[in-house]
Amino acid sequence: MIRISLKDGSQREYPEGITLLQVAQDISPRLAKNAVAGVFNGKLSDLNAGIAEDGELELLGFDDRRGADVYRHSSSHVMAQAVKRLWPETKLAIGPAIDRGFYYDFDSPHTFTPDDFALIEKEISAIIEADYPFVRKELSREEALAYFKARNENFKVELIQALPEEATISIYQQGEFVDLCAGPHVPSTGKLKAIKLMSLAGAYWRGSEKNPMLQRVYATSFPKKSMLDDYLYKLEEAKKRDHRRLGRELGLFTIVDEGPGFPFFMPKGMILRNELENFWREEHRKAGYQEIRTPIILSRELWERSGHWDHYQENMYFTTIDEGDYAIKPMNCPGGMLVYKQNLHSYKELPIRMGELGLVHRHEMSGVLHGLMRVRAFTQDDAHIFMLPEQIIDEIKGVINLVDHFYSLFGFPYHVELSTRPENSMGSDKDWEIATDALIQALDEKGMDYLINEGDGAFYGPKIDFHLQDSLDRTWQCGTIQLDFQMPEKFDLTYIGEDGEKHRPVMIHRVIYGSIERFIGILTEHFSGAFPTWLAPVQVRILPITERQHDYAHQIQAEMEQHNIRVEVDLRSEKIGYKIREGQLQKIPYLLILGDKELEAQSVAVRHRKEGDLGAMPLADFVKRVKTEIEKKSL
Repeated sequence: MIRISLKDGSQREYPEGITLLQVAQDISPRLAKNAVAGVFNGKLSDLNAGIAEDGELELLGFDDRRGADVYRHSSSHVMAQAVKRLWPETKLAIGPAIDRGFYYDFDSPHTFTPDDFALIEKEISAIIEADYPFVRKELSREEALAYFKARNENFKVELIQALPEEATISIYQQGEFVDLCAGPHVPSTGKLKAIKLMSLAGAYWRGSEKNPMLQRVYATSFPKKSMLDDYLYKLEEAKKRDHRRLGRELGLFTIVDEGPGFPFFMPKGMILRNELENFWREEHRKAGYQEIRTPIILSRELWERSGHWDHYQENMYFTTIDEGDYAIKPMNCPGGMLVYKQNLHSYKELPIRMGELGLVHRHEMSGVLHGLMRVRAFTQDDAHIFMLPEQIIDEIKGVINLVDHFYSLFGFPYHVELSTRPENSMGSDKDWEIATDALIQALDEKGMDYLINEGDGAFYGPKIDFHLQDSLDRTWQCGTIQLDFQMPEKFDLTYIGEDGEKHRPVMIHRVIYGSIERFIGILTEHFSGAFPTWLAPVQVRILPITERQHDYAHQIQAEMEQHNIRVEVDLRSEKIGYKIREGQLQKIPYLLILGDKELEAQSVAVRHRKEGDLGAMPLADFVKRVKTEIEKKSL
């Protein structure tokens, strides 16, 4: 018998060789029905895999990102099977799961068009209906090479040849279709339900323009048609909410040909930006941060010392000053180190929290630039915390609390991911182990669930990333906490300890917005340009019906400006219905309609962006309502 520990802490005994799926069925038929894969002793596995030893088991459904990836990777195999049935001469490249979907790259004599989608989807439905089991088989290198050479699958042969000698080589078969794959997969094709092909693109094999151009078919899949319908609806909604279009229409920001990747902020966009920055400053002041500002251009020697010259050079811009090499900063950290070094510090001063709204520049290829979401110049809301080793856990928890406060204010749910040591890292194994354990301990003490991204940390330390979810269920990685033992060493940062000797501080790098520009892009799409009143560039627009109300309109404007309410008056001789429609298109929270009745009663007729006509009310009551909304930062 073997003993299986489950995620809830319970333990069960089973005969050796029982499969993960059989364990799931024993626990609950519903659990087995919803499960798509499992994690046994830390390894992602097929549900059909047998268990031969004691261990810990976690069963994954589609609602877990790892489960969704398995589900969609299995979907890519089914799509490839359908394509091979329809066009047998097609050669297979790769077919991974991606965010909210999957793709497969094909080399085919047939040129795919959207007209083929219905035909492929019909074949996919037949494969799902047949409910073929996904069968895994491990092969020797020689067997695998012979198998795919015999089938003229040259891309698979190349992949096998690139694998390390000690690598396990596996294939998966469903029906007549066989693919080189590490897995895992769902138990059978019948587990898949709603698959839809989305788009086509060209893609070079292995990302190199020296290699053949392949045809990439993008698709998505869900376990329920209703989930697919909801996704497609939100996809259409996302097109309507495109921040680039709304940015132009609402007069917030623009990108011009003279500065690709370098955004211009218009007056209304600056109001929005300043509100975000003012809120950031106030909350950081309360949390014990001091604000600094460091130069945009610093010498090559500094970037060599920080490690960026060796590890980040391809993303940097350079210049020459007085025959010396300089770089435009891609990150704020080295400047923060120099600020710390300007004074001697005692252990009694620590932790020292220094924040900076720092403009950075990073070289991005023109093909990946996208509005405010991917730019070449952006402002990071950086902060660097210098602390004693025994303060690490409390400081990390303090940053987590601050991140939670910010995201909750904007109505963003979020999930957390922990990224561990990458291949190109600096520092000792011991430092990395201490840093990673500290992040894990802080997350555990906060009672937070988190995913682990092996090898995805920064080159100088492990990190916690916060992925917020917008109103269209898209996720965006914004906040991050990076624990760093390397930079204090490289910059010889010290403090005088209780023993009178010099010691090395530990350091946290962290951001909350991430990039202010990108955060504004996310907010614009999240709210569809209808920002909460406290953020709205124009909070109130006054609409007099005739010239008789113009003086009264200016009187109301002056009253509201005294209360720091952002207000406009529309004095154009247009019909009131036209003015109201335009105010709604501009997403203004409140429109005040002034006619003779309002003038006589010294009141205002209030129209709310969401609630519609609120009727007439005294001006003082309206001002109180708006001020309360702004002060509470209501959504």
